[in-house]
Amino acid sequence: MDAALPIHKGGLKTMRLTSLLPAGVLLLAAFVLAGCPITIVERAVEARSAGDILTDNEIVIDVNAIMADLGTISASTEIYEQRLLVTGLFDDQVLLDEFHERVGEVAKVKALYWHVTYMSEADQASANLLSWDEVLILDNKVGVNLIAEKDIADVNFRVTADSFANVYLLGRARSQGELDLALAAARGTEGVKKVFNYVEVRP
Repeated sequence: MDAALPIHKGGLKTMRLTSLLPAGVLLLAAFVLAGCPITIVERAVEARSAGDILTDNEIVIDVNAIMADLGTISASTEIYEQRLLVTGLFDDQVLLDEFHERVGEVAKVKALYWHVTYMSEADQASANLLSWDEVLILDNKVGVNLIAEKDIADVNFRVTADSFANVYLLGRARSQGELDLALAAARGTEGVKKVFNYVEVRP
């Protein structure tokens, strides 16, 4: 299991639209109107099956329910083919431990990439963290750079960022070359300090 890494505080993204729909679909209309060349089939069709999408959504809903039950919004999720990425920053170690245990019990999760850590309120206040708005801007900038690369099927990639300017890529690449392009696009985005790669290469 991966070492825990700090992330933005209070950033609930588990039910955001981009967790349930491909990032490329959300920006497709804007790119078409701007005259950017887009392969419609690649932007509109994911490699995931309908069954995978349904199961992924069920898992996200289960994690949301855990957070609601615990009364916390200190975590975010991204998911692809039952591979669940959880990021977050808690100022309550007991709550964090219970959250970790319960997420580990969620059915149908094939792999859990855990990047959630504890940091006291005092340490958070003194740390040089990006604001939530800045995190969202960085997240979107990376997503746009993936979409702008014509040789990347961006709908098969998930992107999330944290308050330390770490970026996480999750999903599926059709080739090592495509993955290399995606990693280069993420690393080349202004403001990104480190990229964590959880993308599988499968034709």
